[in-house]
Amino acid sequence: MAGIKGIDVSHWQGTIDWDKVKAAGIKFAIIKAGGSDAGFYTDSKWEANYTGAKAAGIPIGAYYFVGRDCVTAAAGKADAERFIKILNGKQLEYPVYMDNEAQPASAKAGITEAAIAFCETMEDAGYFVGIYGSAVSGFQERMDDSKLKAYSHWVAQYADKCTYSGEYGIWQYSSTGKVDGIKGNVDMDYGYIDYPSIIKNGGFNGYEKTTADKNKSGEDKPTSKKSVDELAAEVINGKWGNGEERKKKLTSAGYDYSVVQARVNEILSGKSTSTPVTYETYTVVKGDTLWGIAAKKLGSGARYKEIKTLNGLSSDTIYAGQKLKIPKK
Repeated sequence: MAGIKGIDVSHWQGTIDWDKVKAAGIKFAIIKAGGSDAGFYTDSKWEANYTGAKAAGIPIGAYYFVGRDCVTAAAGKADAERFIKILNGKQLEYPVYMDNEAQPASAKAGITEAAIAFCETMEDAGYFVGIYGSAVSGFQERMDDSKLKAYSHWVAQYADKCTYSGEYGIWQYSSTGKVDGIKGNVDMDYGYIDYPSIIKNGGFNGYEKTTADKNKSGEDKPTSKKSVDELAAEVINGKWGNGEERKKKLTSAGYDYSVVQARVNEILSGKSTSTPVTYETYTVVKGDTLWGIAAKKLGSGARYKEIKTLNGLSSDTIYAGQKLKIPKK
């Protein structure tokens, strides 16, 4: 499967001439930001590599190498919070990844819990997150991959082709690559998804959400949003694709993928006992907030998430003139 060529680097590559790297045909780079495998640290070349790649015009992502003790949800969340601090103020065009290699395979359940907590924490902070792992020892032996399908996958397999059966956005195919501008070996990757467009348009990784629908004051024009139940029905009927494609389409359309997918899973599992939500329509006026609308219409501002979920909103931002569905008490 053809893809665009990229690399991933850390302090092990020393000082990199990023202009030469770009001239060599490299289209993206995933840069190590830090980790917890040797205490808690920021990679010594993170700032230099970030600045150099940006100056050369190479789209970048970042990864965080977790230590062997990252085998609980609490540890995963803590590592994500450290990663967020390192990334503060940066803009990245590719996902931010949790690198799972150091933990013992015997802790598979804990590693999986840690990965989910890590990814949820990163997503809550506005990042487009993914998981790095070996096709076999990582996603098969070290993690329960069936619980991680919602997150972008960066798969390592040093072979003529990647045999991982699931969906993945990047394949790391070699650890002994040679690229002009880098002394010694470097990891080589193929990328298959237009992450820069998804991330920039979706407003992830330090970018402000872009849209052609701006009014004269620079605010997003109100758009008609479908309810979570409507979207779930469409997903089940195949309209939004599968896996990574589904996540990309829903996110690009301004919906919260995790909320929609959770509803889909609930319906398909047969655990849903809810009946279709009845609602009234409310037109947002200047000065309104979701909390204020919930307090006024539902009796408690704390119920704002019900409005957010019903309307498939991916943020708390609303606009004058926007029509919202309000669940009836």
